[in-house]
Amino acid sequence: MSGPAYQPSMLDLAAAEPTLGPLAGRLRRRQLSRGAWVDHLPGWVAGSDAVFDTLLHDVPWRGERRTMYDSEVEVPRLLSWYGPDRPLPHPLLTEARTALTRHYTPELGEPFVTAGMCLYRSGRDSVAWHGDTHGRSAHTDTMVAIVSFGAPRPLLLRPRGGGASLRFPLGHGDLVVMGGSCQRTWEHAIPKTARPVGPRVSVQFRPAGVA
Repeated sequence: MSGPAYQPSMLDLAAAEPTLGPLAGRLRRRQLSRGAWVDHLPGWVAGSDAVFDTLLHDVPWRGERRTMYDSEVEVPRLLSWYGPDRPLPHPLLTEARTALTRHYTPELGEPFVTAGMCLYRSGRDSVAWHGDTHGRSAHTDTMVAIVSFGAPRPLLLRPRGGGASLRFPLGHGDLVVMGGSCQRTWEHAIPKTARPVGPRVSVQFRPAGVA
């Protein structure tokens, strides 16, 4: 994979093996408009580079092409999907999904079951403004939990229809959870950047029927 050399974090270099920190008492919630909210926890995964290396080399990444304005274009990132019955590629991801389910089920009312993954190979890879509104999230409050591995990239959020955006730098085991009406009343994006940045993998845990 070409591009800038990946720079691990000092916390990852100090960790003997990947571990999860606690969620209770550490997550910080930001209330947004129209019933949306975001929880943020930097550095939830200590030693995240060991997981990142597995994701880079063991996940069956694929490219996609999509129709846009009467032409077919390449999606500017690589993708992989793990359904409820498919083992995740690193045991820490299974632990993460279990921990998120345990923490959020009293509020969410159901477990996280799927894991979508995106590989941003360099600053040229991105995802445009969107909400995860395929399935139940088009009309029902839900949650999408994102754990980030590798080089930090900013996750931007803005109200659907336009408005000032919020910025969350995500990388090296950081966690962000978008909840309430966030998927249908707000949008999020990973913008392109001309800066030399290394690869990043985003792991998105969702309940059943949310995509």
